[in-house]
Amino acid sequence: MKKKVSLKDIAEAVGVSIALVSYVLNNKEKEARVGKEIAEVIRQTALKLDYQPNQIAKSLKSGKSQTWGLIVADISNPYFANIARTIEDEAKKHNYTVIFGSSDENAEKSWDLINLLINRQVDGFIIAPSENSEQQIEYLNKQHIPFVLIDRYFPEVPSNYVVTNNYQASYDAVSHLINTGHKKIGMLAYKSNLVHIKERKRGYFEALKNNGLTPDISLLKEVNYTNIKADVDKMMEELSSNSNPIDALLFATNTLSINGLKFLNKYNIIVPDDLAVVCFDEGDAFDFFYSPLTFIHQPIIELGKEAVRLLMAQMVDKNASERHISINSELIIRKSSGA
Repeated sequence: MKKKVSLKDIAEAVGVSIALVSYVLNNKEKEARVGKEIAEVIRQTALKLDYQPNQIAKSLKSGKSQTWGLIVADISNPYFANIARTIEDEAKKHNYTVIFGSSDENAEKSWDLINLLINRQVDGFIIAPSENSEQQIEYLNKQHIPFVLIDRYFPEVPSNYVVTNNYQASYDAVSHLINTGHKKIGMLAYKSNLVHIKERKRGYFEALKNNGLTPDISLLKEVNYTNIKADVDKMMEELSSNSNPIDALLFATNTLSINGLKFLNKYNIIVPDDLAVVCFDEGDAFDFFYSPLTFIHQPIIELGKEAVRLLMAQMVDKNASERHISINSELIIRKSSGA
């Protein structure tokens, strides 16, 4: 069996102290004032000798695993995938590795992931919490485990969080549809009590009211997350019925957008001639739609960077004051809204 290469082996090969090698391989050469040239020689030697650090030993010594847990609704969703990539890149700058998990908007699965990651001794969490998972967040608070909520939060549970200004984004999108001459505007959203969805619905109703239109609760259609395709088809059929058709529609998420656009294509409903459309968030699939889509551009990179910044601040000072960050989105106006 091949002998495992140690820090001592690298130190002897380069002709420096073990401490110096340790500083460099732990990316602390600046603190130790190690020259760039000798640091590069140490790294190249470690690579040549196929040095593999003992992460378990490092964790026991430092009390840290240098890992974070990231729990989102669905890592296959482009929105969450892009946030995850940003968090991964930012975490790397601080010498942390990110372990991903998808809750599928299921509180039980979220709890399983949290317990699994705690057993893996992650040093902190970034979480897009699922509905009915308030007790899980309270548990992290009680255990003094650093965490940041992203995309959504629970108003009644103390936490650091980073979110999009969902109310304003929805308000601006509906106001734009009204300004382009539309008067019967529907909304397709999830049936959910999560704050980000509630805020998007609130923005929809407030925009109608403040622009002189009477809100019609029947034009807000809600879809179950566990039955998206069938529910979207049903709700889209109700909104586009010949007896009472809408002239514009706001999709509350990119997943709802994609399923709704499939329905429009299937039944030859022309965008924007028959129906103006605005999508919340964007997706690569939108580029293939025949009518360039007006969409709400969420600040994904900023959300990810701020979440990492808040988590790092907690890890440096667990008594740091609670921070709530809301970042504005941008309405990207294109042909589908009838502008």
